[in-house]
Amino acid sequence: MLLIRPIRESDLPALVELAGAAGIGMTSLPGDVELLRSKIELSLSSFAAPHDPAQPRETQFLFVAEDLDTGALAGTTAIKSGIGLSDPFYSYRLDKIVHASPQLGVHKVMPTLYLSNDYTGAAELASLLLAPGYRSGGNGHLLSKCRFLFLAQHGLRFPSTLIADMRGVSDAQGRSPFWEALGQHFFSMDFPLADRLSGSRSKAFIAELMPRHPIYVPLLPADAQAVIAQVHDNTRPALKLLEAEGFRHKGYVDIFDAGPTLEAELGQIRAVAQSQVGACEMADLPEDTPLHLVATTAWDAFHCVLAPAQWQGDVWRVGTAQARALGCDHGQPVRAVALKPEKHPEHASS
Repeated sequence: MLLIRPIRESDLPALVELAGAAGIGMTSLPGDVELLRSKIELSLSSFAAPHDPAQPRETQFLFVAEDLDTGALAGTTAIKSGIGLSDPFYSYRLDKIVHASPQLGVHKVMPTLYLSNDYTGAAELASLLLAPGYRSGGNGHLLSKCRFLFLAQHGLRFPSTLIADMRGVSDAQGRSPFWEALGQHFFSMDFPLADRLSGSRSKAFIAELMPRHPIYVPLLPADAQAVIAQVHDNTRPALKLLEAEGFRHKGYVDIFDAGPTLEAELGQIRAVAQSQVGACEMADLPEDTPLHLVATTAWDAFHCVLAPAQWQGDVWRVGTAQARALGCDHGQPVRAVALKPEKHPEHASS
């Protein structure tokens, strides 16, 4: 059984090992010990600091999936808030320019890319990584969607716009067709190095080196054009999962590999809108009981599991083992939502 919980200082060695296996393109989880240590420290301070909506700041909440049977770290997942407030957050915005000549009877609509900071201040889903041995049995859904229960419970602490920067297309050697066609001409470095720099230091170098004028997409090689707003093969399951929760691509892509940025308003996310709070009751449930995401409601002691659960009145009846894992077997409040979208949702978030 996997238990989602906030990261601890003692998780650093396991996090380093996990990040090292992530591969190229995992910008938010670089395989660097000191950088990962700083991410843990930022997460701890983000949980500890009081929230002041009048003074937004850049924070990060990093969670891990712990295998309760072995104690191993099975994965990570994170929420960033106030992106771009302390360090610029850049995207390319897909747009169009019209070139027309009435005299010649020519009217051309040219797709373009504009460097933008339009998502400054938004919240971001990040650092989703699941170890290979755990990529089954709903673990991927748990690791991704647990964040929605945290946001549903503590939404007033976060901006209303939530984004997810999806990994773009690159090959096994780390070659990105989009980067080869565009970025390398301005950065004079290969994609893996630029990707590491983006995740490991200030992004001011991006503004210093990237072109300020719009990029005419038809001038790029065909293979670069083909991967704009496309995801890496390994990212397709995550893309489908987020789309099922209500996320949509609204014309923004990553400046390095052109992977799509998905966007949703917090209250419109399926797991947020359909989740509800009730007292937890430990129960021996039938084997065919639908699986739910079940989470504690505490701010800095957030725990979440995948569990058979039933809603009865104001009570969530939760499988015995899972209720004990959450420590909610004596009527403590929990927030839960069906793992898969319900055909006839009856409840809104509370």
